[in-house]
Amino acid sequence: MTPMQPTMINLASQPFRRERARNLLLAGICGLLFCSLVALSMLILRSRAEASQLRNAIAASRAQLERAHYQQAQFAGVLARPENEDVFSKTVFLNEVIARRAVSWTRVFQDLETVLPENVKLLAIRLPQVGPEDRSGTNRVELTMDVGAETPDAVIGLLKRLSASDLFGPPKVMSQTPPGQNDPLYRYRVMVGYAQKF
Repeated sequence: MTPMQPTMINLASQPFRRERARNLLLAGICGLLFCSLVALSMLILRSRAEASQLRNAIAASRAQLERAHYQQAQFAGVLARPENEDVFSKTVFLNEVIARRAVSWTRVFQDLETVLPENVKLLAIRLPQVGPEDRSGTNRVELTMDVGAETPDAVIGLLKRLSASDLFGPPKVMSQTPPGQNDPLYRYRVMVGYAQKF
């Protein structure tokens, strides 16, 4: 009988691989992804909280606006009553009168002298329409004037000076009349904004 030879068993059926380094790399990537997920979740939660606060602020502003509209409707109803209508119209009239009296005619004519050419005559000026104050505390006044000149070029010069002035706004020519038999002047009606501090 022949002796049995021991059989060699190779337990390493697959070649050796460096799995530890790969597993560490995958674990690091998973950790980064998890941190990113946590950060994004926190950002989403914070955005939702801010959006909720913004919605609450908008709702509060709308409620305040509705209350203001309601109060305005109540005040308008009170003013629209027949017994209050006369008082309201008188108040508006008196405020306009006070504002017109606040316009210094001396100052108006002094300011007009700075822009009025020598060959243009100021024929008439009407009561100014006073507007609300702007941010600098200056009332805007609308002046309506009748001017006359022997040539249209002289009036064009006046319009250019008014436009370039800091006190006057861009002028508007409302009407013009050519010379007649008894009147040798070209007549223009001009409306211009005027800033006078009261």
